[in-house]
Parts: sequence; C-alpha cells; structure tokens
Amino acid sequence: MKHLQTFFLIEAVNRAGSIRKAAEDMNITASALNRRIQRFEAEFGSQIFERLPRGVRLNPAGELVIQHIRSQVSELERVQNQVADLSGERRGHISIACSQAMLPYFLPAEIARYREEHPGVSFSVNVRDRAQAEQDLSTFASDLALVFEPVHLVDFEILCSIPQPVTVLMAPDHPLAEKKELRLRDCLDYAHILPSHHIGVRHLIETSAHRLSRTTAPIVETDSFEFIRHYVLQEKCIGFQIPIGLQVNPSRPMVLKEISSKDIPIGHLFLGQLKGRTLPVAPSRFALRLAAILEERYNKNL
Repeated sequence: MKHLQTFFLIEAVNRAGSIRKAAEDMNITASALNRRIQRFEAEFGSQIFERLPRGVRLNPAGELVIQHIRSQVSELERVQNQVADLSGERRGHISIACSQAMLPYFLPAEIARYREEHPGVSFSVNVRDRAQAEQDLSTFASDLALVFEPVHLVDFEILCSIPQPVTVLMAPDHPLAEKKELRLRDCLDYAHILPSHHIGVRHLIETSAHRLSRTTAPIVETDSFEFIRHYVLQEKCIGFQIPIGLQVNPSRPMVLKEISSKDIPIGHLFLGQLKGRTLPVAPSRFALRLAAILEERYNKNL
C-alpha cells in the first residue's frame, strides 16, 4: 500500500496548490513531502508538477497521472467492497452529485432507507448543476449523478431516465390557480421568479419562451429552489420546479400545476455514472435500487 500513500500525497499537493500547504494538511514536513514528490518523478521518468513562484500546479503529464491515481483508488475501493461482501460485511462509501431538487425529499428518504439495511455504508451528497455533475463523474469525485437535463452526456452512462415536467408553484389565491390548462404565455404575463441560467429548468423555460417569441422578465433570479418555494407565498408571483422536489404541505398550502407540454417539452431526470467505469459494490447496488424506485414511481404509466 506504500504507493497509495504517495498517490494521496500527490492528490493533496494538487488540491492545495502548494507543497507547504499540502504538508500541513498531511501532517508532514514540507521538505519530506517535496522529497517524496521528487522521488516519484524520478521513478516515473517525468516531472508532474510545474513549479511556480507561489506554489505548484500539475503539468500535462501530471494531469494524466492524477486521472490514473483516481482510477486506481476507485478500483481498489471496488475490490475492497467485494472482499467485504465475501465475509458478509456490508460497508463502503457512496458519493452522489445531484440537482438540488433531490435534496428536500427524495434522497433523504432513500438514503435513510438504504442505511437501515446497510448501516456500514456512508454517503456524501453534493449539489451540482447539470454541467458540474458530469465533471464530478469524469474526475471520480462522485460515483453517481442524479441530475435534471444534463448538458453533454458524452461520458455519462445512463442507468435510468424519468420524465419531469416543468411545474409552476403559486399561492392558492393566485389568478392562475384555477386554470385547467396552464400555458407558458400565461405564466410570463405574471410576475415570476426563475432559477439561475445554469439550472435545467431555466434552460427549458428560456428555450420555449424564445420559440414563442416571448422573453422572460423575472422579478427574482436564484440558484435556490428552496427560496423559490418560500418566496411565492410571500408575494403574488409564480415559481418553477420539477415534481420530485415538491411535496404538498398542509401547513403551507401551495398550488402545483404542470405547464402544458404544448409549450414546454417534458424534461428528464437522469441517473448515471461514468461511462466504462466499474463501480464499487455499494454505489452499484444503491444505483440499482434508485433506478428501480424511480422507474416504478415515474415510468409505470408510460
């Protein structure tokens, strides 16, 4: 395992951008850390860090090395989890990059349910926009991504895809609350609050508005769906989200209505992993469970 310690030291230097700072983080002296890096570079046959006046950064060779390191650490974790399974032990760690709509209801419930059966499994859940989530997969920062309307899907292996129509939130006394069919032009005629441009819901709204020769004029823009949920009850305006991030709360009544698919096509929430990567046991099993739950809940009527 000695080579792994060197890998961890290289990762620490890359993260800190400085040998001195990385040495402090790893609780060793800067001179000792520098010798370890130089020894690795000599054995590897090439420098991997570019020395700068105020620190270091990976050179092109170093970028290839760091990708290899992350791949090797991930593969070792997968094997360790498989060995643990042989002895009947359930452990491991699952890292998830997700759209923020997953945070209030869906993921807390499913993670808690999974940990009831496998208490040795830990999780990290990080909010990422649709481009960042794909980047997390490619750098092995996350095992799984659960994201609405990803940008590229080049290295994204789709495990499950479910429909999520853009949904309008409003107070019960809003003029649109009684409309049987809600059209985008109706929504844009009233004060509205929109998610930031990097969020998938905003992309669908803007694209559809442009097709209708309309423009959006939000009174508030925010990267927080939680803010949207609360704000529409403070001022007579409407907000937008997707169903998986919404839940009826009797103590704070709110009307939820889908926008007609004649105006905005139904978006999709994707569960995926890095294409070509063999996941460790715990993330792989959790992904299978999530896919089954999502398919049953949202695709059963298709």
